[in-house]
Amino acid sequence: MASSSKPILYVSNRQVVVVGDIVASGDVIIDSPNYLQKLSDGRVIATVTGLIDIEESENTVRLRVIPLKGRYIPKEGDIVIGIVTDIGVTAWFLDIRAPFPGVLNAADYLGRPFNPASESLRKYLDVGDVVIAKIAQYDRTRDPILTVQDKDLGKVVEGSLIEIEPSRVPRVIGKKRSMINMLMEETGCKIIVGNNGRILLRCPNPEIEAIAILAIKKIEEEAHTMGLTERVRDFIIEQKVRRGLIGHGSG
Repeated sequence: MASSSKPILYVSNRQVVVVGDIVASGDVIIDSPNYLQKLSDGRVIATVTGLIDIEESENTVRLRVIPLKGRYIPKEGDIVIGIVTDIGVTAWFLDIRAPFPGVLNAADYLGRPFNPASESLRKYLDVGDVVIAKIAQYDRTRDPILTVQDKDLGKVVEGSLIEIEPSRVPRVIGKKRSMINMLMEETGCKIIVGNNGRILLRCPNPEIEAIAILAIKKIEEEAHTMGLTERVRDFIIEQKVRRGLIGHGSG
């Protein structure tokens, strides 16, 4: 068994790394195993191009990479916003922006057994319908299984949908939900962010919705920069002043 060794960092926090870059060696905690690989000699290399995020405390170093591009890879427990693209005998198939569809079984959606001989799935969900769901099962050997058996999940009946790069989702949410809470406070919108990069907005009026969308797109474009939360807050206030929604000097 290999002996423990002190962590050594070869990159700085928020630095862009490319495939093959050595980012660290020694005893580090890897929070994004899809994007960082530990070699047999203890070195840790990047397997995608992205932004390195380093969290250091007294005894531990945690590493993760936020990819700059890439499709959504499902993880159990993720919240996703899917669109029904096909209907089977006992399940719907949803586009969740992954390389494969999400499967939502009728028994799960209805919360009871489903008999295809006496009922039609189209009565409940049709092609084009939007659903907020959770990844219940996924192991790369079959399509991810979805569930709506939790709070705030199910068919979407109102709101607007936008898409961002899935890799930007952590930035839109922010540490301890700082960014998403600020967005909702400043706009008055209810915002649901799917881990797959789809975002549902329910806003008080079209003007506010337009501002919220511009703000989210700004976060997506400037995700790699520091001090973003306050810049986005100032941007929202400027937009509200410009559109006559608040007076100059208001906050």
